[in-house]
Amino acid sequence: MSVKVFDTKEVQDLLKAATNVGSQDGGARAKQIVNRLLGDLFKAIDDLDMTPDEIWAGVHYFNKLGQDGEAALLAAGLGLEKYLDIRMDAEDKAAEITGGTPRTIEGPLYVAGAPVRDGVAKIDIDPDDDAGPLVIRGTVTGPDGEPVAGALVECWHANSKGFYSHFDPTGAQSDFNLRGAVGTGSDGKYEFRTLMPVGYGCPPHGATQQLLDVLGRHGNRPAHVHFFVTSNNSRKLTTQINIEGDPLIWDDFAYATREDLIPHVVEKTGGTALGMKTDAYKEIQFDIELTPLIQGKDNQLVHRLRASASA
Repeated sequence: MSVKVFDTKEVQDLLKAATNVGSQDGGARAKQIVNRLLGDLFKAIDDLDMTPDEIWAGVHYFNKLGQDGEAALLAAGLGLEKYLDIRMDAEDKAAEITGGTPRTIEGPLYVAGAPVRDGVAKIDIDPDDDAGPLVIRGTVTGPDGEPVAGALVECWHANSKGFYSHFDPTGAQSDFNLRGAVGTGSDGKYEFRTLMPVGYGCPPHGATQQLLDVLGRHGNRPAHVHFFVTSNNSRKLTTQINIEGDPLIWDDFAYATREDLIPHVVEKTGGTALGMKTDAYKEIQFDIELTPLIQGKDNQLVHRLRASASA
């Protein structure tokens, strides 16, 4: 049996000193969190009898994770982002908030600053021979079921290679390709004219896939489209839809799939009149129901570092 030192006075004093607990200096909340996390790590080292080699392998891994800029991607892949959604779902249930379009993870690839159009936006800036035309349209309603005027619907997704503009390693995409935003009118309607996305995989030589390989997991996502929806009198919605029929819908490495977020894909004609690349196109109807503010406040706003650019 390995030695156990976590509960000794020496280690407990070290933990207090390292996190400056008991001092008036520093941030009380930060010290509380770091003390708990560092203490849990110390105890895990004891309980699992981790070796110095394993600890330093972990330290070097975090160096690579930072160098690759994949911390947010790993947060999705290890279920951390999904866990936060589970907690927010539970908070809504406790507050007896019902209805509303389900939330799901934001992911790491949003870019602020997309041009805002009235009602309809054509967001396929770059040609893509391997992607067919797609229309995503719907109505934004409030808790009362009435259309919401002045809502901002933001949309972003990958191209047929699985790459997002601003993050495309090939450099082939224009700024804000397959990204856009529309403001709803009095009828609450929005529409995006775009191209059919595909799923993507983690960078094969990146830190996230390195860890997933050790865990015996893949790093792939089904085809999906992200949304932010905001309104002055409702809580912000962060969600995404999966493309019906994708084989990875229920095997998403980021755990973002929800039953109510797999809308039906309909074959349509008349795309030429809509300015699309072919007359035949696919359409997804995705109606969005927002939920009420809590005592006049939006408790769904998440403050995190996000990319931004000028359109």
